[in-house]
Parts: sequence; C-alpha cells; structure tokens
Amino acid sequence: MPKYAKFMKDLLTNKRKVEELETVALPWNCSAMIQRKLPEKLTDPGSFIIACVIGEVMKEKALADSGASINVMPYKLFLKFGLEDMRPTRMTIQLSDRSIKKPRGVVEDVLVRVDKLIVLVDFVILDLDDDVEVPLILGRAFLNTAGALIDVKGGGEDDIEGGG
Repeated sequence: MPKYAKFMKDLLTNKRKVEELETVALPWNCSAMIQRKLPEKLTDPGSFIIACVIGEVMKEKALADSGASINVMPYKLFLKFGLEDMRPTRMTIQLSDRSIKKPRGVVEDVLVRVDKLIVLVDFVILDLDDDVEVPLILGRAFLNTAGALIDVKGGGEDDIEGGG
C-alpha cells in the first residue's frame, strides 16, 4: 500500500492522531504572498552621509558604505590632515567598473569622531579627483566597530547612529 494511502487510512481509523492546532507566524514576505498584498513601494533613500571629525577640528563628510570592505581617503586630504606614517602597500583595488586603482599606501589608527563616538580607522590612500563632494568612504569595518545602526527608511544624512 502506498505511504499516502496508509497515512490516510490510519487517520480515518483513528490509529494516527492529527497534531494539535497551533499558530505559526509567517514573515512579512510570506504573508504578503499569501494575502496577495504587496508592501508599499518606497523611493531610493540615497546615500548615507555622515559628518565626522579627523584630528582636532578637520570636519569632513563621509559616505557610510556597507558594500565597501575598506575605508578610503584621498591623498590630498591625507596631506591636508598632516597625517604621518603612511606605509606602502602592494594592494590593488578593483572598482565597480572593473578598472584597477593602485593606492599610494595605507595609514593606520586614525582617530575619527562621529558625534560622541571616537573610533580608530585604517585608511587606504588613493589619488582621487578634486571635485569629490564626499571625500571619505567608511566601509564595513568602520560600521562594525562603531556599532552603526542604519535607518534605511529615514535615508540620507545623519541617519546612522552609533551603537557603541
């Protein structure tokens, strides 16, 4: 006898009991599919830009990029901040357009203050154009160290909160 037929026979002859009823909570995406209701479509929140201080009073804007595995600083900003101890690197960086950039070097343990939180950050120093509106890129390592909580629904400037 096939298993399904035996299962049904056992149910009908009370040899097998049906499990007690229980409530199962489904995640929103499954519920939306079953109810045929889609969540409201929202617009692109834009980039997550945060204000930060490097050194004593050098204020800069930084792009908080959860897709970046490194923190990036332009060479001209490196000179402006008067940072020292840039060590050479053999690293190459492949950009999203598949072009390759060779960094000038890496500078480690730079103090970066975001609001009341101070974090040591390692930066890869690159030659970049002067017209960069947001010169710093703070990647996943920074976001993890800072315990960043990103409010995607708020979107834009100042929607990143340090979790410490």
